[in-house]
Amino acid sequence: MAEEKDLYKWAGVDIDAGNETVERIRPHVARTLRKEVLGSLGGFGGGFLFPAGKYKEPVLVSGTDGVGTKLKLAFDLGKHDTIGIDAVAMCVNDILAMGAEPLFFLDYFATGKLEPGVAEEVIKGIAEGCVQAGAALIGGETAEMPGMYADGEYDIAGFSVGAVDRAKLIDGSKVQAGDVVIGLSSSGVHSNGFSLVRKLLEVNRIPLSDKPTLLNGQTVGEALLAPTRIYVKSVQRVLESLAVRAMAHITGGGLLENIPRVIPEGLEVELDAGRWEEPPVFKWLRTLYEVDDRTLYRTWNMGIGYVVIVAQENVSGVMDVLREAGESAMVIGSVKEGDRGVIIQGAAR
Repeated sequence: MAEEKDLYKWAGVDIDAGNETVERIRPHVARTLRKEVLGSLGGFGGGFLFPAGKYKEPVLVSGTDGVGTKLKLAFDLGKHDTIGIDAVAMCVNDILAMGAEPLFFLDYFATGKLEPGVAEEVIKGIAEGCVQAGAALIGGETAEMPGMYADGEYDIAGFSVGAVDRAKLIDGSKVQAGDVVIGLSSSGVHSNGFSLVRKLLEVNRIPLSDKPTLLNGQTVGEALLAPTRIYVKSVQRVLESLAVRAMAHITGGGLLENIPRVIPEGLEVELDAGRWEEPPVFKWLRTLYEVDDRTLYRTWNMGIGYVVIVAQENVSGVMDVLREAGESAMVIGSVKEGDRGVIIQGAAR
């Protein structure tokens, strides 16, 4: 009798590889579990017992995002163990900006041909991001779709849900003139503006293995692939004891586009770029092409990954908590009457 042919595998989908991937990621998922998680890996959905007694009037806050073309660098470098941190960071930092504690996270990993070892590395990074955020990885999807992606490539996206008491929801409505803007340092480019980064590498014919002097011993690839910082635990320490009027995650659109999202009409923010040190990667990127300041601050975070706006009387306390939590934080500006824009003064160093 002829050996039975696995027609689905013949069509390009390997169910056995999918099962192997699930087994490989079990220990990584286990690192993220919280006591509220119900069920186990491999179910049709992820269960989470809502900690109702913790909130008087709970509001669920959700966020979803991907990593964008930063993935291309991971492919080129063959390094897949940190890109998952970016996927988590882009979601949990967003919901944190509303004062929410991230509760759980789900991921979506799609590829043309499933390589269990690569998938494990990616999801290991996702699990690490969840640990940093205190969120449980309660589910996800691994999709093998022949013909949809180039060989060796994949896409990842994520979805996170958090909670906050309605009375503690932060929406920027309480911001007023005289408030102070505190900036938290980024680790570099994070996960936005990589289409411009990659274009600059292309036109200057710069390999990822180069070690420019400005990068202080790092290769181009190492500097650019540095994962997005997750600010959840340090900012939550602030929220536990001090009033915050607004927060912004500095993602696509940079400082110029993200801060106005949490500023009421009739106000504007003035920042002093001389008050923070640009990470070396931005100093190096500046040398590759003559880019005007507006484009720089509208495309990249330029060294500030997260912004907290507080009343003047709370500045000292907030700064103390952030620094005790290990953050590099500094006062970078103030709120004034204006047209809801962002003005950046001073030359960045």
